[in-house]
Amino acid sequence: MNTVYRSAAFLAAFTLACSAAQSAEVVVSQKGKAFSTAKLTIHSGDKVTFRNDDSFVHNVFSLTEPGSFDLGTYPQGQAKSVTFTKPGMYDIECAIHPEMKLQIVVTP
Repeated sequence: MNTVYRSAAFLAAFTLACSAAQSAEVVVSQKGKAFSTAKLTIHSGDKVTFRNDDSFVHNVFSLTEPGSFDLGTYPQGQAKSVTFTKPGMYDIECAIHPEMKLQIVVTP
């Protein structure tokens, strides 16, 4: 492999490693029919894991732009995750418990 190709391969691997190292995972608990926080600010590329610590099922979803999702129903002890790739404000709710609200702000 010549020097140009090695340099290009190194740069591509380095860029990928740096972007992966910058993303984070945040865990949001669901307990007492509430999210563990009412507002969360994260960076684009971060993953939020929604952990069900209640004795009943939850269904976390968002219908807001810049991206909607629906994690479906999951019981106590399980968790589901979403990686937020687009900056913006997301309103998060539980389809089963309408009083559960969380706002996630994703920065670039």
